[in-house]
Amino acid sequence: MPDPGCEFPRQNASSEDISKILGSVKTIAVVGISPKEERPSHWISLYLRDNGFDVVGVNPGHTELMGFNVYPTLAAVPGPVDLVNVFIRSENVPPVVDDAIAKKAKAIWMQEGVVNNAAADKARAAGLIVVMNKCIYKEHASQ
Repeated sequence: MPDPGCEFPRQNASSEDISKILGSVKTIAVVGISPKEERPSHWISLYLRDNGFDVVGVNPGHTELMGFNVYPTLAAVPGPVDLVNVFIRSENVPPVVDDAIAKKAKAIWMQEGVVNNAAADKARAAGLIVVMNKCIYKEHASQ
């Protein structure tokens, strides 16, 4: 079995699914939000906010970043979350998927470089739309 950090997506969301996600979600939890301006999880969070999404951060080292409330885990986020945008190592995705399922999220979006087929299968089985190894910024900007 390949290392989860070296996988290719066996199955991925269609263009129609991606359009549906981007057109229907309101609250996005950014798992792995960063205070470092050069990191995609930093500037993409700002982009999402500036394009009308409610963004909440998940990073155990912070309580607030860039004006966003930040929580130590996805489970600690109060209220519903529509989309979970993942910027962490592939091998750390399974507990995030468990939390996304428990929060009744509509979708999980693993950013470029993040692929975990086992976690994706579990999310799909629970009814979530799964996007892997794609950048939400690129997909949104191209619509």
